[in-house]
Amino acid sequence: MPRSPAKQVWLEFHKEAHHFSCAHFTIFSATERENLHGHNYFVRARAQTSIADTGLCFDYNELKQMIEDICDSLDETTLVPALSPYLSIRHESDYVCVDFADETMKFLPRDVKELDIRNVSVEELANWFITKLTSTTKFQSLSIVRFELSVSSGPSESATATWTP
Repeated sequence: MPRSPAKQVWLEFHKEAHHFSCAHFTIFSATERENLHGHNYFVRARAQTSIADTGLCFDYNELKQMIEDICDSLDETTLVPALSPYLSIRHESDYVCVDFADETMKFLPRDVKELDIRNVSVEELANWFITKLTSTTKFQSLSIVRFELSVSSGPSESATATWTP
């Protein structure tokens, strides 16, 4: 008896390597922010796709490696929101200087990752992450019809961003 056509399935990815530890501060207004502190962030992803004649949807290792590479690029850094209207970021001699209200925070360049986000929050990180991932030719070559990516800063706080081609 012939098999029925391939159906849509959801693949889920959440490896131990899909995490990063970093420092940040959330900005609440032009004069109020959190103290610098750290989180262990975890990334989970879901891809909706079809099962091919091979019995696989695509090579999962490619997607898992792309997620891991982005996590590695953020790991052990201080995340700074480059698009925040409340921050000014200057590169001076040996430091990255971040001005907020009447404060100046100085960081070594190797310790800072400037992201094109407005604030370092799980919702901004989820959107930044999914945009970075899905804009690559490698990702777009996978047969994914819907993609979800969640970033959590602990068991009680997470945000999920979605992508549809």
